[in-house]
Amino acid sequence: MTATAPSARGRGQAGVLALACLILFVDGYDLFAIGTIGPSLMHHREWHPDSGTLGMLGSVTALGMPFGSILAGWAADRWGRRTPIAAAVTWISLSMLVAGLVPDLSSFAAARFCTGVGIGALAPLVGAYVTDSAPANRRTLHLAITMGAIGVGGTVSALLGRLLLPETPFQRLFLFGAVPIILVPLIWRVIPAGPPSHDAAHGRTPAGRNRVLQLLVPESRRTTVLFWVAAFMSMALVFSTTAWLPTVMMKSGYDLGSSLEFSIAFTLGASFGGLGVSLLGDRGRLKLVTFGCFLLAAVALFVLSTPQPRPLLLVMSALAGLGSLGCQNMVIACMTAFYPPRLRGTGLGVGLGVGRLGAIVGPTYLSIATDTFSSHRAGFFAFMVPAVLGAATIAMLGREPSASADPGATAKAVSVG
Repeated sequence: MTATAPSARGRGQAGVLALACLILFVDGYDLFAIGTIGPSLMHHREWHPDSGTLGMLGSVTALGMPFGSILAGWAADRWGRRTPIAAAVTWISLSMLVAGLVPDLSSFAAARFCTGVGIGALAPLVGAYVTDSAPANRRTLHLAITMGAIGVGGTVSALLGRLLLPETPFQRLFLFGAVPIILVPLIWRVIPAGPPSHDAAHGRTPAGRNRVLQLLVPESRRTTVLFWVAAFMSMALVFSTTAWLPTVMMKSGYDLGSSLEFSIAFTLGASFGGLGVSLLGDRGRLKLVTFGCFLLAAVALFVLSTPQPRPLLLVMSALAGLGSLGCQNMVIACMTAFYPPRLRGTGLGVGLGVGRLGAIVGPTYLSIATDTFSSHRAGFFAFMVPAVLGAATIAMLGREPSASADPGATAKAVSVG
């Protein structure tokens, strides 16, 4: 019997990862869709787009995310992971369906706001779900595998754009985002009901208001605030690049097909490169790896702004993707290592909720930067600012958070401040 237990556990963990990857694949597809259709939307004369339209849509999408993140994190610690995840997948599928059918820009923006609520909910919910079941010394790897599905979803979005645009109406790409509603019965069957078993068994699930206040107790306040700033910078970086990278590349002289190829390299780098850095994170190097991801994004984006051979630019696009989405994933890994299970959903939800403000600011900030400065390099330099500031924030953290911290430990016991 003891010989089969590890195998059963392994199958259970594989099932958790498979379902989590499917869910965050949805997140990635929807997240990158605006960047994919951006150039086509800007030439859609019936909707009368102007220079600020793309930034507006990116920011409107992001505006819904803090609501989804904070509400989902609170609900996950109160009622468990299953119901909020099923609700978020249903909501995001219906929102994408509406986005694919609406007749005008205002309705499309409203649908993207609703999509943002669902996107904001999925990362803290799935991050908490995966961390609950992962072995203590493999939490960062499991998170990286799961979060890598966001990049895979983005890659599929860019590939469909490469195949279908500009000949096919760009809204068709959003109809694919309605398909994931078929996952809801599987979610309901596989994910356990109720809060994490180790917390429920010990009666350690605090009231909602107390959970939020516990994030700011003196022992963890400084680290919590730094996590919020780092999450803000990572989201500003991710959402500015995902919304604007193809358009910025076209302003640098590339055609639509080439720009989407750079986006594909970006998302592939984000998906597969994250697995390598996660192994370093699980070896007690979360702070160093997170700092390195921010810095890598800044360097790669700078190289992309300069004339280089095409193969090198594709490599730099992949490294920019690794750095951009990698820093977001590693900030999430730091937070899951820092907060105990009874606060993990709330900690991720509030932290990513604050971070989503960066997602709101990022696309509009890029729009202003590209409009204000005539240089084709302005967009790349604007991408670099949150990357550098994020690296500086991570450098201010104290000692490394422990990726293999005892699941029952308190935030005080794994303090990094």
